[in-house]
Amino acid sequence: MLGDFVEISDVDLDQSRRFLSRFIGPGKAGTSCALDCGSGIGRVSKGVLFPVFERLELADMMEHFLLHAHEEYLGDDADRVETYYCYSLQEFTPPKNKYDVIWMQWVACHLTDHDLATFLAKCKRALRPNGVVILKDNMARNGCKMDLVDSSISRHLDVMRTIIHKAGLEVVALEKQEGFPDVIMPVWMLALR
Repeated sequence: MLGDFVEISDVDLDQSRRFLSRFIGPGKAGTSCALDCGSGIGRVSKGVLFPVFERLELADMMEHFLLHAHEEYLGDDADRVETYYCYSLQEFTPPKNKYDVIWMQWVACHLTDHDLATFLAKCKRALRPNGVVILKDNMARNGCKMDLVDSSISRHLDVMRTIIHKAGLEVVALEKQEGFPDVIMPVWMLALR
């Protein structure tokens, strides 16, 4: 999931944990259940979400990633995964009013603008009171940039804000990921309600 940049994993996880902590606690999101969208083998689940939430659910379209997460990578924490959803996000409708946090990292770039807006609207309905969607992804420096190797699209923050608005959500906080090599496209974290 990190391609040729596995050395940035700790920096990524550390800043993600700090960003998430801003939205958890009294008068904020609870710690009952989180959903990791585009979870892969569960790197973010293990490093960011399990230390905070009682239960998790993972969604990824690759069955072998979910199996690896359950059988090996997550270890004893796999017992705290309530459900593994093997769907593309275009096909997935999260249960209503279930999640304190929905985490989407490096997966929005694989959805069309329409599919992303539709999925974010579903996420809004899936949040519990005070819940938040955290979207972390590459953001183009201007306009949109298509990656022909993996068919992903990186959007400028203004384009992403437009999609988020169409989904009926608002950006309540945003933060640029620090500590990544300059050759990597800027990565931003957005908290949505």
